Amino acid sequence: MKTPSAEELRRIYPESDGQPMAENTLQLEWIVLLKWGLEACFDELYDVFVAADLLWYPVEGHPEINVAPDVMVAFGRPKGHRGSYIQFIEDNIPPQVVFEIISSGNRKKEMDAKLAFYQQYGVEEYYLYNPHKNHFSFYLRKDGQLIHHNDVQEWVSPRLKVKFEWNPVSLNVFEPEGDPFLSYHELKEFKKQAIGEFQKNWAFQAKDQRKLKELVLENKWALEKIEVESEKVKIAQVQLKTEQAKTEAAQEQINTLHKNAITALQKAGLNPAQIAQSLGLSEAEVNLHFLK
Repeated sequence: MKTPSAEELRRIYPESDGQPMAENTLQLEWIVLLKWGLEACFDELYDVFVAADLLWYPVEGHPEINVAPDVMVAFGRPKGHRGSYIQFIEDNIPPQVVFEIISSGNRKKEMDAKLAFYQQYGVEEYYLYNPHKNHFSFYLRKDGQLIHHNDVQEWVSPRLKVKFEWNPVSLNVFEPEGDPFLSYHELKEFKKQAIGEFQKNWAFQAKDQRKLKELVLENKWALEKIEVESEKVKIAQVQLKTEQAKTEAAQEQINTLHKNAITALQKAGLNPAQIAQSLGLSEAEVNLHFLK
């Protein structure tokens, strides 16, 4: 059988049912919150498709059989844009999880029809939430039937691993890692706080960097000063050795002169006492010469 072209598929399976995505802003906020929150949960998985208000055609050749869940999740199907979810070209995989956000325009007959549709065409988990009245309930498939559960204050989806926490005031939804689903305004506020915290930390780091740079410069200057002083000490030590050598040479010269003079006076017949008096030396110095 020839596979229909994309144009033929759009003609046979229209991409719009002419109905609005939401009837009011609160309903729309919840649809968007769930859609983007679930997208974030499975951002790293290529084969989890999440959509909002997308027509689902479960039976090939029967475009009259369709429904547009407020949010749906299909495991085993690649991400990407679609005009509708035509099941027979999606490896015949139905969405396993669907959400309906109830508004005042939803009638019991309509919701009963959707439940029957999801029951017949393989939905595993079906969640309903009325944000105006804060009513939360869900259906879970067991033994081939969708079984209704309500008044559940805490529930973790078997498929999604997402946690729902319901209380008399609100419903809160959490990612598998524990982070809450956040609205655009909450994300914006979180971003603002994160940027503020980053800027504050950056300012502290910049201050620390400046202080570190000052310490490095001070250390550099201290080392340079030590090197200069060390060079001065070396020069002084050289000068000291030079002066010591001069002193030793002069002393040696004086000793030689004394020695020559003592020898001459000794030959002239003078005794040590006379020689000492003549040369201005002590007798001990003269006797020391005689002993050598």
